[in-house]
Amino acid sequence: MRVRGHITIAVAAAAMLFSTTTAQAQDAKAAAVSLDVLTLHGTVGAIDRSDGTVALVGPEGGVLVMAVRDRQKLDAVQVGDPVVAQYYEAIVLKVLPARSATPGLSTQDSMISSRPGELPAGALESQVTLTTTVSAVDARARTVTIRGPLGRTETVKVQDASGLESLKEGDLVQITYTRALAIALDKRAGN
Repeated sequence: MRVRGHITIAVAAAAMLFSTTTAQAQDAKAAAVSLDVLTLHGTVGAIDRSDGTVALVGPEGGVLVMAVRDRQKLDAVQVGDPVVAQYYEAIVLKVLPARSATPGLSTQDSMISSRPGELPAGALESQVTLTTTVSAVDARARTVTIRGPLGRTETVKVQDASGLESLKEGDLVQITYTRALAIALDKRAGN
């Protein structure tokens, strides 16, 4: 079920960005990139030392409860402390020549936290890379059909058809979707 969701996200990304990369279809170094960064400031609303969780309250009252791996760091946190959170979302789309890669899906998750003695902070990152094969190009209809690693096909409407003629059946589309959340105490805001 999780893999299917990642494929849906990746195909949606391809639909959004496909037109910006087709002009460089034969250049594996060319890529379309979309990057969004959202910064939110909030406060620590509650601390549960027994569960090892912190409830963060956003600027509009939303609450996010997060587990803390190193529970000793909770000693440095107080209710009301200011926090800053940054949410990153990036999509990179490359068109590769036929047989230059193997179609497939890979996922990678990572988590980091601050070192002992540093202010409590942490980040979570998730990355999904989907490599699909172009199975049809219809320049007249401005569509591209891609086939996923399990054989399922999706037809994507291209917004800008310029460069579509350089894309051909058998080429590969590699979509990498990355999202990350970084949260840290913002002692500068509180002092």
